[in-house]
Amino acid sequence: MKQTFEVDNVKCGGCASTLQKSLIDDFGKVEVNLDVMPRQITLEINDDQLDKLSQKLKSVGYPLSSDNLSGLENVSTKAKSFVSCAIGKMGQKKD
Repeated sequence: MKQTFEVDNVKCGGCASTLQKSLIDDFGKVEVNLDVMPRQITLEINDDQLDKLSQKLKSVGYPLSSDNLSGLENVSTKAKSFVSCAIGKMGQKKD
């Protein structure tokens, strides 16, 4: 079923690119809405996959807004998001 989730630390197209590339193998095409705050992702997902999605998002620095992160986890995911953003920007196609 198609569901939409709020995601933290997403700032730009580089972040969106990283999210799409890191989730495609497990969840297929992912839409990232950069026009709202907090940012949103929309994807096809079953309820039994929610934990997998949460873990995958945290691993690249973009946790679900609903995740209750400790102070250290919060700092860690923000640091990961800076790296993921830079990688995403380098991987974007130039027009």
